[in-house]
Amino acid sequence: MNDVARTHRLSRGRRRRPTWLLLGLAALAASPLVVSAVPAAAATPPVSLAAPYLALGWGNPPDPVTVMAATGVRDVTLAFVLSGKGCSPKWDGTRPLLGGSDAATITAIRAAGGDVSASFGGWSGRKLGTACRTPAALAAAYEQVINAYGLHAIDIDIEHTEFTNARTQLHVVTALRQVQLDDPTVEITLTFGTTPTGPDSHGRSLLADAASVGLQPYAWTIMPFDFGTPETDMGATSVAAAEGLHADLMAAYGEDSVTAYAHMGISSMNGATDEADETVSVADYQTILTYATSHHLARVTFWMLDRDRSCPAGTSPGNSCSGIAQMPWEFSALTAGYTG
Repeated sequence: MNDVARTHRLSRGRRRRPTWLLLGLAALAASPLVVSAVPAAAATPPVSLAAPYLALGWGNPPDPVTVMAATGVRDVTLAFVLSGKGCSPKWDGTRPLLGGSDAATITAIRAAGGDVSASFGGWSGRKLGTACRTPAALAAAYEQVINAYGLHAIDIDIEHTEFTNARTQLHVVTALRQVQLDDPTVEITLTFGTTPTGPDSHGRSLLADAASVGLQPYAWTIMPFDFGTPETDMGATSVAAAEGLHADLMAAYGEDSVTAYAHMGISSMNGATDEADETVSVADYQTILTYATSHHLARVTFWMLDRDRSCPAGTSPGNSCSGIAQMPWEFSALTAGYTG
């Protein structure tokens, strides 16, 4: 992965259905309770609705409380929880859940009136979906993080080997179904890559696997960027990709149009992407927000708050700036106005 994105690079290979036997959900063990050292916050409106990503371990992350005060953003999606040694959740695979900068940031955001969704996965690093050998162990790892902070929302950014391996996909959705059964109030979002016309074969299989185990997350969120083909109108292309997701959701779950839209989300990238022919401008993001508002999507977000500012002269876009002309925190301010 380069310095700009954490997104999934699309693979267009055909997915073979797994031959292993799905573990019965009733056999999945509940995770042990971890006493929270971070006070829980009230969760209205939905935490995941308009919560930009923030990565504390990369680049030059801003103070989220400062951005909240400047823009009206209420909530943040904090990235990424990965596997440390064995099936052990840690921030970026190295930092402990409690006692460090991540826990302190969650406390500060809540003290300022906001809340946090913890995002698991991303493109780089060792994923819990691979490290945890059973769905029961994976569910316990997710719940360890939920209980550590009293979370109301989690995001599974399923990319790379978690996304392209058939067994691991099923492993992940089975574990998430157990989390959902253990606490139906937790918002679960699943975030994954897309083609310009909607989910590829891996994405459609992910939907089918989730439906087969009874998992309906709060939001299925596509990442409409890094397509690998020239795209000059990222607003229109993002809308087309979302319409593809809409059709696939109706097919996988037998939902009507309005219900399918209500289970959808879009996670864009602000400014320059990994592709030289792709740039998400402020106008493109406004197009996405207009579409999301007209169809009442469950979630709109972007990668990432750390980049929500122009680059200083002579600096290339990366983890700390967008590479386009913009006002500081402009994408955050637009996101804050999204009410679903």
